[in-house]
Amino acid sequence: MTMTSRPDQPAPPSLGLIELSSICRGIETADRMLKAAQVSLVLSRTICSGKYLVLVAGEVHDVQASVEAGLDLARECVVDSFVIPDVHPDVFPALTSTGVLTRREALGVLEAFSVAALVEAMDRVAKAAPVELVECRLAMALGGKAFVTLTGQVSAVRAVVEAGAAVVAEKGLLVNKVVNPAPAQQL
Repeated sequence: MTMTSRPDQPAPPSLGLIELSSICRGIETADRMLKAAQVSLVLSRTICSGKYLVLVAGEVHDVQASVEAGLDLARECVVDSFVIPDVHPDVFPALTSTGVLTRREALGVLEAFSVAALVEAMDRVAKAAPVELVECRLAMALGGKAFVTLTGQVSAVRAVVEAGAAVVAEKGLLVNKVVNPAPAQQL
């Protein structure tokens, strides 16, 4: 499912992320990013294993300026980063655990060694086919890994899991992927 915008709707926000190997530098970087441009702080916290994550949203030019300022400061502490210009709207509820599951069909799971790689994959997944992002866990009590679960028709789930896995694999950070065509109701 590709996102289309109507003239009466604002363009989807952009998303920027920096994943750092230092907590101290992460806090300093978050401050620099927020002062560099008009962005909203989506997430700024420690993650396993002793890393720090800063996630901002806003207009693409502001997000780019914010991430560039953060990268300039963080330098040797950067694990991964990205700017997604028109992030799919389903990514935000999955990141903040505010989504509501409206169907239960095939189950897909994508697991990565990097938060940044996984969030980029989530955007690709949401744009690739009509699936629902169910849950996203970002490196908390996961040894620094991240995963997303999604549901939809079997063919769509298979296609998007492959598309998402390709994004993560490009960075050499794919842990695993699975598609369960008929998960148990209790799962």
